[in-house]
Amino acid sequence: MATKILVVDDDLNICDVLKLYLENEGYEVVLANDGVSAVATFKSYEPDLVLLDIMLPKKDGWQVCREIREISNKPIIMVTAKGEVFDKVLGLELGADDFIVKPFDMKEICARVKAVLRRSLAHDSVSDGEVIKYENIEISLQKYELKLNGKAIDIPPKELELLYFLASNSNRVFTRDQLLDKVWGFDYLGDSRTVDVHVKRLREKLEGVSDKWMLKTVWGVGYKFEVL
Repeated sequence: MATKILVVDDDLNICDVLKLYLENEGYEVVLANDGVSAVATFKSYEPDLVLLDIMLPKKDGWQVCREIREISNKPIIMVTAKGEVFDKVLGLELGADDFIVKPFDMKEICARVKAVLRRSLAHDSVSDGEVIKYENIEISLQKYELKLNGKAIDIPPKELELLYFLASNSNRVFTRDQLLDKVWGFDYLGDSRTVDVHVKRLREKLEGVSDKWMLKTVWGVGYKFEVL
């Protein structure tokens, strides 16, 4: 069965070009031209990946990304004419998996799509046996579930992936750039503050859970999940 991609852009020419190139790569493609139809099409079509423009009528791409993330962890690549660091950071914080700025090269689009899908399939193949457990915490990447003191906690996908990665490499220090590469899965050329934001939010969730481990800053280097 062909991998399904939802392309969301109000520029009909861009939609047609993307559809042509992606279908030539063997993907099944459906189009949406505004934010409202994007959310509705996502629910009915159940795509494996979304290429999502930010500047959309009816609902912008930020809101569409939020609504998709409320119901699904399927990968989202944000596509926009804007190139400011703020837009990239916001997109990643909302749960986007990658970020491409117009004008883009079609070969780059196809390469990014393949890379994001590859990471998504790798996450889907993680078995239940790979639940990471320490005192008062359980992290399941297959279920995208975080349990603290036996209770499931709401957590955005990228926060959970970051925590899972650090906890599965306990006591090892990673730089911000390494975390962006390992967790977000691409060479992010903008500001790496998004890692700091995710760590800050994780610490708020993990505060007081246990004194046997901690999410620690190694000043001048990066972060680690320290097991005491």
